Amino acid sequence: MRHPLIIDRSQDQHFMREALNLATEGAALGEVPVGAVLVQDGQIVGRGFNCPITTHDPSAHAEMVAIRAAAQAVSNYRLPGSTLYVTLEPCSMCAGLIVHSRVQRVVYGASEPKAGVVASRGEFFNQAFLNHRVLVEGGVLAEECGAVLSEFFKLRRAAR
Repeated sequence: MRHPLIIDRSQDQHFMREALNLATEGAALGEVPVGAVLVQDGQIVGRGFNCPITTHDPSAHAEMVAIRAAAQAVSNYRLPGSTLYVTLEPCSMCAGLIVHSRVQRVVYGASEPKAGVVASRGEFFNQAFLNHRVLVEGGVLAEECGAVLSEFFKLRRAAR
């Protein structure tokens, strides 16, 4: 039986730093630097970074990769009681997966004004038709998360 969710801000920062490390790994491969870790019972059970270019898979967003890895690790397509830490506000595709996999909480770093659906382009998780509620915390290490993305695109523009 799972215990009630206890939110520890220092733990949030710790796991967001793990996601930032993964974002950096992705950037080294030429991928947009977004990283994610999925935590269950205080342990990372799934890790991922954006890799649609290197895998030729348009669905290979950091959240997707981390959730797939976690589901395999725990042998369950449902991830109750889990928290997903991601460096960038999730898009609609990832938000749908978060609901379907029953992630309990999403903690994200930087906002995504163009495609983020947690807060920037609507509040997907607050839609009445959803059969699962997700708790959300935004802005954890937002400056660091945003800086990694800004630097990546600055270097990309300079290379053109």
